[in-house]
Amino acid sequence: MNRGRSTDRYENDLVAFAQVLVRAQSVSGHEGDVARLTEAKMRELGYDEVFIDRIGNVVGRIGNGEKTILFDSHMDTVEVVDAEAWKFPPFGGDIVEGRLYGRGSVDMKSALAASLYAPILAREAGCIAGRTVYVTATVCEEFCDGENLKVLFGERGLRPDWVVICEPSDNVVTLGHKGKAQALVTTHGISAHGSAPEKGLNAVYEMAEIIQRVERLNARLTASGTPHGTIVLSDISSVSASLNAVPSECSIYLDRRLVPGETEEDVRGEMNDLIAGKKAAWQLGTLKRTTWTGAELTYEPLHAAWKIDENHELARACRAAFTEVFGAPPNRYDFWDFSTNAVTPVSMGIPVIGFGPGEYKLAHMRDESCEVEKIKSACRFYASLIGKIGASKLLNGDRMPERQNCFRNMAIHNMKILNL
Repeated sequence: MNRGRSTDRYENDLVAFAQVLVRAQSVSGHEGDVARLTEAKMRELGYDEVFIDRIGNVVGRIGNGEKTILFDSHMDTVEVVDAEAWKFPPFGGDIVEGRLYGRGSVDMKSALAASLYAPILAREAGCIAGRTVYVTATVCEEFCDGENLKVLFGERGLRPDWVVICEPSDNVVTLGHKGKAQALVTTHGISAHGSAPEKGLNAVYEMAEIIQRVERLNARLTASGTPHGTIVLSDISSVSASLNAVPSECSIYLDRRLVPGETEEDVRGEMNDLIAGKKAAWQLGTLKRTTWTGAELTYEPLHAAWKIDENHELARACRAAFTEVFGAPPNRYDFWDFSTNAVTPVSMGIPVIGFGPGEYKLAHMRDESCEVEKIKSACRFYASLIGKIGASKLLNGDRMPERQNCFRNMAIHNMKILNL
């Protein structure tokens, strides 16, 4: 594909910006440095509108057309607790043998850089007309997926026609992801001195059978076929008057992942079964977080699984963009095991699809790294998709008319600039 020198320049710039983002630490609740870098880069590139909202999301807009597409990436990362064990410094942003190394290179600063530059490529190719493109860099996704967009959409009255979640998919078009429910189960006992435990009721012992039930439930879910749901005990704690006392309370935190077809009612029934006959209660594992601007978030972790149909307009546009950029249609689609910010637009009935550079199994891991060429090709895919979505109906096996071929237009544009 003849991309032209202008395209190559932007792609080299976006990789350099991805390095800058990796070097700026941004664990959840401390994304301020990355937010300011992102805001400044959007202004430098000539976005039509750029702002940081109340909770710290960065929002950029290009175009003012009737049809609106939004590309979302989160700025926050998980912590690094083993920096000395990394092959390359986790905040060095080093490129070694064609891979960008560092925390967030996969999850998901490479995608943020790619999505930020994509509307610029589309604009230069003349593919913005009739469209409004938003790029969001959101906060606190690692703990509160979707709450960031919920606040943004609610406070700004924003409702895009389509959303692309740029989470890592190794540049495979991803049609959906599992749902999630997180629950806190608490057992209650009676405190007594450790020398006379028979006078009390040990809340930890009361929890022991519940834990066994959780293990059996996960075994049943796993054996139910593919795809299947899961449940895991992710945290446990107890309360006692001292180390010489019978615990009066014990709590466990459960992480339940749902597949399409499983419902909120299914989850509530399972939770009730887990505590049946025990001195116990359960509730949603509501989380409260403070963003880098000082704003408070309250997150209710209960989301159904979702999947877009392969023949939906957005999926067909993705297929056309993929074919244009990679030279052949997708040979497969993916379905994420994890949850993302998609939960908010999906709950609003907005069509959503996933696509991003990086192998998601490398996220949160030591020596996290992303292939540089896939960062560049993700940007080209996003730019092509802008030209495809909302255009006239797909033709000839998802091929678009020549006037809607962004990269053909880009090549012509560059030839004119260079007088070739």
